[in-house]
Amino acid sequence: MLRGLRVWEAELPAFDPARAPAEPLPLFRRWLREAAEAGVPEPHTMTLATADAAGDPSVRTLMLHDADERGWHFASHRGSRKGRELAARPRAALGFYWAAVGRQVRIRGTVTAAGPEESAADLHRRSPGALAAALVGRQSEVLGSTGELARASDAAWERARREPDAPVPSWTLYVLRAEEVEFFQGDARRRHVRLNYRYGG
Repeated sequence: MLRGLRVWEAELPAFDPARAPAEPLPLFRRWLREAAEAGVPEPHTMTLATADAAGDPSVRTLMLHDADERGWHFASHRGSRKGRELAARPRAALGFYWAAVGRQVRIRGTVTAAGPEESAADLHRRSPGALAAALVGRQSEVLGSTGELARASDAAWERARREPDAPVPSWTLYVLRAEEVEFFQGDARRRHVRLNYRYGG
């Protein structure tokens, strides 16, 4: 089955690294916008790779919250698996893949946790559903039953509607400061182009 699956049958955009900006952020923003314009669903989804204290890696998919001069922003509960791993090893890698345009972006660097005020502001800029999910919390914990989750979720949705500014003290905004950013433009004839930015101080 795998050998029969086709990739990149549509015409893909060209990419000339010689015309790329001196910094990666403007190019990332442009590629993200172009992915959205090409109809890529949820182009702000990304994979986040972290490692625990022993060096064992884990990866998951989550949403990009912002990308600015400070770095790439995402959020989670401090007590979640990713939160615990970032506390033990504050380094991570991000991966974006936009199949419709044959593009990937890989980002690697150090991660810092924002303070409580900025973290709360991040959460309350998001949807009521995001607040409800944050209020449920308990990411990566084993539950006694799906009924337990349903009851906690119903109560959280009700509270999110009633208190749109409800505090979630464990909610933490993280910022990855890139040391390396690689842009990959796929080519149907396998003449892929990679442009690698490295932070030089």
